[in-house]
Amino acid sequence: MADDAKKKGNPIVETIKTIVYALLIAGVFRTLFFQPFWIPSGSMKETLLIGDFLFVNKMAYGYSFASCPSVILPGFGINIDAEDICGVMRGDNSRLFGSEPERGDVVVFRHPVSGRDFIKRVIGMPGDRVQVQGGVVSINGTPVELQPDGVFEEIYEPQGPQGTRPRCSNGPVGNGAICEKMRMLETLPGGRQHTILDIGEQGMDDTGVYLVPEGHYFFLGDNRDNSSDSRLPQSAGGVGFVPFENLIGRADRIMFSSAGRSMLFFWTWRSDRFFKAVQ
Repeated sequence: MADDAKKKGNPIVETIKTIVYALLIAGVFRTLFFQPFWIPSGSMKETLLIGDFLFVNKMAYGYSFASCPSVILPGFGINIDAEDICGVMRGDNSRLFGSEPERGDVVVFRHPVSGRDFIKRVIGMPGDRVQVQGGVVSINGTPVELQPDGVFEEIYEPQGPQGTRPRCSNGPVGNGAICEKMRMLETLPGGRQHTILDIGEQGMDDTGVYLVPEGHYFFLGDNRDNSSDSRLPQSAGGVGFVPFENLIGRADRIMFSSAGRSMLFFWTWRSDRFFKAVQ
């Protein structure tokens, strides 16, 4: 009997070992292959809605310090940043098994200053000259093609865990009313198409010319009038140009989507967004 007990070991120790092994496996999986990401804001509507849950393909662009996961557990006082784990890899703006994104990819990246994860669309490649005039993006002096594509409608009400309310082109509207935005189909050089939303003339509809540095990328949100992106420099609270090494991965497919305050509220899941491809 004593030999059997020795073989089985201490149950508490065995449980701890199992948890540690599971965390190590999950950490390796998240670092090398896919990272879960829950959309917290409306900057990428209607491509991505608040409450969309997706896995980011971390194999798409290779690996850098930004590929390491951050471990943030406020309840336990744990706040380990990716740079704390893999900061030694930062600095030369290179990647292991690196592959450049394509124009039009929807990418999760690490903000160059705050370190927060952002998700936007690649619009400008290294060496491009990007400008916005009258709400129309020009790349290297050529305006992109825009076609009217109807009206995007949503309910004017608090959305997601932050309880933010949408901005409307037909506003102001009351709580529970229909909030409208004009939908446009944007075609980038190379033929990639996606929808963008517009609520009318805004301050960032007209900009100067941005010359994208080598090894950097220019990002925009699809919800153009409600997006903090590369149009604003980092010193003004924007994203600015994003270094190659700050890319985390490509958003390929939505797994499910919650219209409620939490992704655990399964009764609020949107039935039309299961396994939906990100265009």
